[in-house]
Amino acid sequence: MSAEHHWHMDARLSLHGVQTPRAARVLSRLLVAMIAVGATLLVVTPWQQTIAGSGRVIAFSPEQRPQSIDAPVDGRVVRWHVSEGDTVRRGDPIVELADNDPAFVERLEAERVQVALTIEQGEQRARVLDDRIQGLEETRRTGVAAAELRARMAGERAAAAEQALAAARAAQVTADLNLERQTALAAKGLTSTRNVELAVLEATQRAAEVERAVASLNAARSELGAFDAELQRTEAEAQTRIDEARAGLASAQSDVAKARAELARMDVRVSRQQAQQVVAPIDGTVLRIVGRQSGEQLKAGAPLAVLVPASVRNVVELWINGNDMPMVQAGRHVRLQFEGWPALQFTGWPAVAVGTFGGRVLLVDATDNGLGRFRVLVDADSTDDPWPSSHYLRQGVRANGWVLLDTVPIGWEIWRQFNGFPPIIAPEEPLPTGTEAIAASDGAGGAGTSGATK
Repeated sequence: MSAEHHWHMDARLSLHGVQTPRAARVLSRLLVAMIAVGATLLVVTPWQQTIAGSGRVIAFSPEQRPQSIDAPVDGRVVRWHVSEGDTVRRGDPIVELADNDPAFVERLEAERVQVALTIEQGEQRARVLDDRIQGLEETRRTGVAAAELRARMAGERAAAAEQALAAARAAQVTADLNLERQTALAAKGLTSTRNVELAVLEATQRAAEVERAVASLNAARSELGAFDAELQRTEAEAQTRIDEARAGLASAQSDVAKARAELARMDVRVSRQQAQQVVAPIDGTVLRIVGRQSGEQLKAGAPLAVLVPASVRNVVELWINGNDMPMVQAGRHVRLQFEGWPALQFTGWPAVAVGTFGGRVLLVDATDNGLGRFRVLVDADSTDDPWPSSHYLRQGVRANGWVLLDTVPIGWEIWRQFNGFPPIIAPEEPLPTGTEAIAASDGAGGAGTSGATK
């Protein structure tokens, strides 16, 4: 055997003689066991998925949220009845104001008296015009009745004239026939000349009577036309005077209405000027005093103080990310941690959290705040521990909240967080079908996100 062969044999024997240290073997076995146990824990350990949000405590009713007390009139502060932090009840005096013009109220009262006098005079004028209208209507009725009576009499005279004309024409016909008969007899010598002359005279008289009857008939008809025209003129003149009186009445009533409106405005101004003592509109606590008692002139509507009403029902206003908003629905359980209240929160295991309080999602806003965040109002959970008293839980206290979703393996949650996927949709969430499913998959933007929501 060569020297090189002997050297290789000695090297193999040396390697067989080298042994792995016991500590290394134990450590390797421990690492393998830890990896196996960790993988098992990642698969079987439950984890409560949550959506985190932060916000503050507010009153549920907008009327019970902080509100500003403004100056009702122009003026200056004379005296404050409260200080910051004082508790007030509805109707308690807050501050007294004084008008810039001390005689302004007296002048307003004088103007109000004048306006009231104008209303009284206008109402009196309206009553006089109303009485005048009634008198004119009565005058119109009597005048029209008299004119109708005269027209009726003229019509009767015209009818009598027509009858007289008919009688005169009949008498004329008889006289003419008698004249012809007498003339014929005279030509035969059977009557005297005297009879002929009398017949001529009678015929002439009957013709004159016909002419007088025609003239009387024409006069009667003209009189009837005149009386008809007088009737129309009487009615038109009476209606004109009535319309003028009614127009005056409408003008008087309009003046009274305007004066009444002005009186109402004057009453409002007087009441505002007289109400220079501002009172609390609701029970609450004085938060800030803005107006200063140093002769500073204030305009109507200028803030005087800020009042925090005593809220009956407080809720938590949480703001969540738009990526998590689709998973939040009304009725979801929420765990809340209030600022200033000692707490120990385990996000994935809310059952072991200490110092947190339960809540339920009351509503989710229909739109965001312009920055992609949505407001969620959380009410107290009646089945959980009650929230801290109002002494600790005041409006404006900061709060952190976790909306509870589904329970998943902790490995799934780590994988989801690593990939930045949203939490899984709840089992009761309706899934789209048909064309809606195609549109939803197109909007998701990839198979990875779809896989995260299965």
